Amino acid sequence: MRWENLTENPAEIPTGRVTDAALFGADTVTTRTFDTPEFAGVTFHEIRARSIVNRVPGASRMPFEWTVNPYRGCTHACVYCFARKTHSYLDLDTGLGFDSQIVVKVNAPELLRRHLASRRWHGEHIAMGTNVDCYQRAEGRYRLMPGIIEALRDYANPFSILTKGTLILRDLDLLRQAAEVTDVGVSVSVGFVDRELWRTVEPGTPAPERRLDVVRALGEAGIGCGVLMAPVIPFLGDHPGQLRETVRAVAAAGATSVTPLVLHLRPGAREWFMAWLGQHHPHLVRRYERLYAEGAYAPKWYQRRITRQVHELAEEFGIGPSRAEGPRRLRARQGPEPAPAATQLTLL
Repeated sequence: MRWENLTENPAEIPTGRVTDAALFGADTVTTRTFDTPEFAGVTFHEIRARSIVNRVPGASRMPFEWTVNPYRGCTHACVYCFARKTHSYLDLDTGLGFDSQIVVKVNAPELLRRHLASRRWHGEHIAMGTNVDCYQRAEGRYRLMPGIIEALRDYANPFSILTKGTLILRDLDLLRQAAEVTDVGVSVSVGFVDRELWRTVEPGTPAPERRLDVVRALGEAGIGCGVLMAPVIPFLGDHPGQLRETVRAVAAAGATSVTPLVLHLRPGAREWFMAWLGQHHPHLVRRYERLYAEGAYAPKWYQRRITRQVHELAEEFGIGPSRAEGPRRLRARQGPEPAPAATQLTLL
């Protein structure tokens, strides 16, 4: 595997050339497997990263500039996952390899704490769960997120988390502590509540109703939680009745907001998803080829239609706006200066 290709801009590095720009060295990789049912067939590559705070590309559609991703690859195994392409930078397979070859940045908490302590860091918002899920099953063993949240809490640095994982409830006390000193946003991804669809497109995730239990539990703990209704899958999860059932369930869970996002098919994800579609729903292949003929995103008219339907349903079921932001109290900074932040390789 070309571990040295995990760089700030892999396209600028000639194939096979090791460079100081690599985000970790090949000699820092430890490969492990665990003889437990939940990790059957999964290989973990433990690395000591050289950076952990990533800058989002300027052309990104995201409303934030900085991210932290303690893992690469994801056992959630969502067939549509846009992050699959990132595995190709390591010569890892973007299909089954993405689902089963997991890179773990074991030093993520200490790197983040050093970064937040730098005088060059000005306390910008940090988003997590934007590339792969930071609460995937691996987190139950590696426990990187408690140290990450503690660092953000100690420096009163605003942050947000997007997840499909129920494991976030393990860190509920830490989230409460952080929310007392800074802005904390939590969103859970629930694109649909159709169990048959869930089993085939998101086989490694908790069931949609379990994720909505997380929304409910966070709300009861005083941490408002929104739902990213993503993805809305054309011709499989976009029927008006399906949208209504999903928004009704989201409202019943006490979500502060619901935001629909139509499936997009970036390179890496597109090939894997279309192969899955051909196997499970071959009659839809031509319709998808037409719908996504112009690129990774569905046509604007389709996106607008889904957004309008979901917003109307949200109003009908009384889903209100997100809660107001809380206080932020900065603490004194200390510690060594970190290396410059890396560039986020891929995002929505």
